[in-house]
Amino acid sequence: MVNPELADSPFLRACRRQPVSRTPVWYMRQAGRSLPEYRAVREGVPMLEACATPELIVEITLQPVRRYGVDAAIFFSDIVVPLKAIGIDLDIKPGVGPVVAAPVRDADALRALRPIEPGDVPYVTEAVRALTGELGATPLIGFAGAPFTLASYLIEGGPSKNHDRTKAMMYGEPRLWHALMDRLTEITLGFLRIQIAAGASAVQLFDSWVGAVAPEDYREFVLPYSGRIFAGLADLDVPRIHFGVGTGELLGLLGEAGADVVGVDWRVPLDEAARRVGPGKALQGNLDPALLLAPWEVVERRAADVLARGAKAEGHVFNLGHGVLPGTDPDQLARLTDLVHRSSAR
Repeated sequence: MVNPELADSPFLRACRRQPVSRTPVWYMRQAGRSLPEYRAVREGVPMLEACATPELIVEITLQPVRRYGVDAAIFFSDIVVPLKAIGIDLDIKPGVGPVVAAPVRDADALRALRPIEPGDVPYVTEAVRALTGELGATPLIGFAGAPFTLASYLIEGGPSKNHDRTKAMMYGEPRLWHALMDRLTEITLGFLRIQIAAGASAVQLFDSWVGAVAPEDYREFVLPYSGRIFAGLADLDVPRIHFGVGTGELLGLLGEAGADVVGVDWRVPLDEAARRVGPGKALQGNLDPALLLAPWEVVERRAADVLARGAKAEGHVFNLGHGVLPGTDPDQLARLTDLVHRSSAR
């Protein structure tokens, strides 16, 4: 059940397509390298160690809420945390990303992918509970990586530009592909349910790399698993957000998967995104993160356009079209948050 303090949250109301007093705003990767206070607490601490330390999770999650006054906090973690927690040998290498020691490329390798249990991630439960106490009337968004994106990291062994091996398995070994996706679906669903049980009041499923597949392949090889995750959260009565990069041609399918909110990257204007997604969904997005490196007058003009187009949706959560870039001036984000709140007040 939602904390009574959150009943009037503009973020939760917008996700549910209810009237709001202003357009809510938060930013993907709002807690991260663009903040000097983040760099200070992360100095000398490897990423996966930070993601397993409750005190650091709490502090880093709260930093952008304090600085920007955003309408939601996003749980500080990484999409590979549940894989690490069940024993997969991987690390996040600075400047590279997740690297898997033994890529998953045959049926034998699937044995390592067991379901996740709360006891595997006690630091997640502890941190979420502490955060909900600290945040009060500000919602906490839990998150997880979607099966396709996790599969890509596992199959490729790390980040990939073209997802060659991933697609080769999808097309050439469909039985193995579906078995892998089935296991990753259970892990992802379990990880999200753990966060919600601890107090998260919304969740976002990040399918960062799914824009690499064509619509017909998404429908066959990805949609059934995203759909299972959203259906598996339906009894928990929290807004469910679905986001991917380069997914302009997939927006209708992302909505079809069952999320309450479809995240839109910067490539498709929100009024057109509303048409593609169809009725019954809120939208999230979608200012190009690179615009924050431009002069303020440019940011102001383009943000106003996003708000105007977002008004065509049944509900709108202002966000970027992907994560905050490391070189972003925090003052730009502070001004942007204030601009969205002031110009959308009603």
